[in-house]
Amino acid sequence: MALLVVGSIAFDSIETPGGSVDNALGGSASYFSVAASHFTKPRLVGVVGEDFPDEHRALFAGCHIDTAGLVTRTGQTFKWKGRYHTDMNTRDTLEVHLNVFGEFKPELPAHYSDSQFIFLANSSPTTQLSTLAQIKNPQLVLADTMDLWINIEKGPLLMLLPKIDGLLINDSEAQLLTGENNLVKAGKAVLALGPKFVILKKGEHGAMLFSGPEVFVFPAFPTENVIDPTGAGDSFAGGILGYLASHNHDPIASLQKAIAYGTVVASLTVEGFGLDRLRHVTRLEIENRVKQYRNMLQIG
Repeated sequence: MALLVVGSIAFDSIETPGGSVDNALGGSASYFSVAASHFTKPRLVGVVGEDFPDEHRALFAGCHIDTAGLVTRTGQTFKWKGRYHTDMNTRDTLEVHLNVFGEFKPELPAHYSDSQFIFLANSSPTTQLSTLAQIKNPQLVLADTMDLWINIEKGPLLMLLPKIDGLLINDSEAQLLTGENNLVKAGKAVLALGPKFVILKKGEHGAMLFSGPEVFVFPAFPTENVIDPTGAGDSFAGGILGYLASHNHDPIASLQKAIAYGTVVASLTVEGFGLDRLRHVTRLEIENRVKQYRNMLQIG
């Protein structure tokens, strides 16, 4: 089933305790689509500048990503520079240059309107709403957000939540949105705002799924060789929706298994800078690590 991502494409310059990289291919749409490509052939909507190299287009093509929705505008591609602290859980943004992404208003190619699985990557809720209006009959819509939009566009965000199936949000953002300090209360409070389920990210401590009255906890896969955490959240989403779009099952009923796949894909992403590790992962590696993960969760 057709899987669509609408998000950013960027050049990332990253410093971590393990090294650094300049102008690596990044952005939410890049991480998500490469992650999802291990399960299906995702459709990508994004914008780049005239400086976007052919080698990156070739990378997308090599991953069987449909780039009919990738537009080129006069100017430069979105650029981000960040430095991670020693614990790899916190980072400082050193530079942000939105460039062509700053004025991006997604217009979907006509044949994308029948997409069934949708990921609205982190962007303005107003933009997410306008994108969603271009989809005919989606089966499952997952959206991401951040503290910036909670602070400056809370109204449009609250309008979006009842229109989507799931919200991906981290722990501090859930607390900011709801005013609840306890994560269980915060997750349930977000759920009460309209989505059918909420996936609350906790970084290296995994994630929590809120669906109906139930709460499920998913630890992170134990990864020793953490090189670069950038893009882990979008890869996590790509693994989840990629798995769901590749199986003819009830997606809500399959969420727990899908989150296991997303967790594993994210654990592989952080083992290299940018997309270096993720782009070279095999499906067999993913399946073997999922088997390890499921065995790890067995009790008794």
